[in-house]
Amino acid sequence: MEINTFDRKILQCLQKDCSLSIEVLGEQVGLSRNAVWRRVKALEEHGFIKSKVAIVDAHKLGLDLQVFIQIRTSQHDAEWRKRLARTVQSLPQIQSVHRMADDLDYLIMARVANMAEYDALYQRLTKNVQMSDVSASFVMESLKETTEIPISIT
Repeated sequence: MEINTFDRKILQCLQKDCSLSIEVLGEQVGLSRNAVWRRVKALEEHGFIKSKVAIVDAHKLGLDLQVFIQIRTSQHDAEWRKRLARTVQSLPQIQSVHRMADDLDYLIMARVANMAEYDALYQRLTKNVQMSDVSASFVMESLKETTEIPISIT
């Protein structure tokens, strides 16, 4: 599916607020209600819109500690990667995991309530997966945090 300027505008608007009604979305992008509805459905069917979610305030839920966990390993075989994938999928505190280039192998971002909860997460992670080195960096202040993907309007 090729997307045009209207599709890109729709995606921009929905990233900011996916609860917008079709009518309001149409007003914002300059299309009729029916045209917007068809475009949103097409964007969903073709995978441009993966899901619609609510962004929850972690601090209001008591998850005040955001941590980036850096992993280095000497094992890179398929079975080790499967074990890592199963382990991180089973830990709800882990929000994202990325395989990295250069000397760092994996970067994990997690949210926990406090240092004791981080230690429990660390213990479960290292119990299930053999690692050469694990280190952590704790966020003191977030200057920008967004789920929005930059979309150029051409």
